[in-house]
Amino acid sequence: MIEPEMKGVTRISWVQPLSLHLTVKFLGDMDEQVVDPLRVALGQTLGRHRVVNVPLERLGGFPRPHSPRVLWVGPSEAWERGAEAGRMGEIHGTIEQTCDGLGFLRETKPFSPHLTLARIRVGERQVGAALARSGVQDRPLAIGTVVMGSVALIKSELKPSGSVYTKLWEVQMRAD
Repeated sequence: MIEPEMKGVTRISWVQPLSLHLTVKFLGDMDEQVVDPLRVALGQTLGRHRVVNVPLERLGGFPRPHSPRVLWVGPSEAWERGAEAGRMGEIHGTIEQTCDGLGFLRETKPFSPHLTLARIRVGERQVGAALARSGVQDRPLAIGTVVMGSVALIKSELKPSGSVYTKLWEVQMRAD
């Protein structure tokens, strides 16, 4: 347990289990007139991609492990160099290209599949120090696997109690 080791004030907002998701592309505020054309365009392109299994094998922090604002779980570095990660990169590239054609900006950071577990509002250095002392970021985990079999457009509304997500549409990928 990390909490007893922390000194100083920390404030962590944990993501509710039903809100966990793998973000492939963040679109931000968008014109509602683009919602359906985006669904049609991605429906035509994503159907040729096969389902990808993403193992949850390590804990990390963004933007820096020693001072994280976000705690996440994702695949190992070895997985990120493998064939499944290559296929995930192709899916990400297809989404980027499709979105680019509809006027969305391209992401400048490299894509890193992960599930956000928590946001650290206050005390990121204390959390980073506690994580470093525990060694949890240096050990492999065996949490499970996220099966990416579809891509959905999710509307996010920020409320005082946390984000509320609403699925607007979903496009299936090949199961074989």
